[in-house]
Amino acid sequence: MSRWAGPRTGIGWDSHRLVAGRPLILGGVTIPAELGLDGHSDADVLTHAVIDALLGAAGLGDIGQHFPDTDERWKGADSLQLLAAVVAMLAERGLRAVHVDTTIVMERPKVGPHREAIQAALAAGLGVDPGDVNVKATTGEGIGFVGRMEGAAALAVATVTGE
Repeated sequence: MSRWAGPRTGIGWDSHRLVAGRPLILGGVTIPAELGLDGHSDADVLTHAVIDALLGAAGLGDIGQHFPDTDERWKGADSLQLLAAVVAMLAERGLRAVHVDTTIVMERPKVGPHREAIQAALAAGLGVDPGDVNVKATTGEGIGFVGRMEGAAALAVATVTGE
């Protein structure tokens, strides 16, 4: 991979079904809720979006290429560990995250009371200050799969730079 002087930006998106009997994990933080996210790993939709944004910024494909849901090694995986692996991939190429902006899209529970914990967990995983991670949340306003509480989604934009 060629080195570059300026920053590069990537975007990530993920969605998962909401189901009973699974924990709700967002940005590495377990949030009390009646429904959790279903997936091969811990289904942390927010961390998955951040991972895809980082991979995109570095030109390294997507989360499915590196951690496929067909590989039993990733069954039940902690998404913050996957994030650590991606941060290491970037470091091997002389790259590091400098800023991440995220949006969680779900009807409930409210994310606001957990925002600072999510921000701190993602910042620790990225190796940046909490002020370099922004966490926003919105609802589906009662429409679509989010509004019907069938699932949740997350978007992330990551900026990386060469060291």
